[in-house]
Amino acid sequence: MALTPEALAALRQDYSQRGLLESELDADPIRQFQVWLAEAQAQGILEPNAMSLSTVDGHGQPWSRIVLLKKCDAAGFSFFTNYEGGKAQHIRGDSRVGLTFWWGALERQVNVVGTASMVAREESEAYFATRPIASQLGAWASRQSSLLSGRAELEACFAELEQRFRGKPIPCPPNWGGFVVKPSSIEFWQGRRSRLHDRLRCTATGGGWRVERLAP
Repeated sequence: MALTPEALAALRQDYSQRGLLESELDADPIRQFQVWLAEAQAQGILEPNAMSLSTVDGHGQPWSRIVLLKKCDAAGFSFFTNYEGGKAQHIRGDSRVGLTFWWGALERQVNVVGTASMVAREESEAYFATRPIASQLGAWASRQSSLLSGRAELEACFAELEQRFRGKPIPCPPNWGGFVVKPSSIEFWQGRRSRLHDRLRCTATGGGWRVERLAP
């Protein structure tokens, strides 16, 4: 169904909250990202750590899905998943990935390009131990991306695992763990009036970061 001109007009927004100048950007884009993430949290945005993870499969087909950022530090951007699922298989074939964060209430977007690698097993186990029990059981129950005969199959597996682990500590599944994305570039996008948005791209140079302004 095509949107009417009236419907399109209602969707248009002329961003006007603020701008982003080079002088306002932290010299370390990881610190700048942390500042923006904290502001998104303070704004009350639902799951401000949600990010679109883009990968490419063995046929060159791009895929995107939403995952949750669990840590951001000097090592990069970390998330956790089933190592046998689709996204992990794509990363094994091509470690180059893209991440996108969108915080509409702040009229901001962050795009990250980099390479993903598995985190140390100890880190995966430590994070798994902090998850709610239901989420721990879910990690065991789901053979991510595999075909199911129906919802009942998944729920029956979950129920069986509840019985198996009742009253016991739940170990981290051997096929579950984290990836960390080491960024080669981080772009900060701030909406501006008349679609003259601010786009500042930070590119890793080996010993630091080069900052460039991109046309919107």
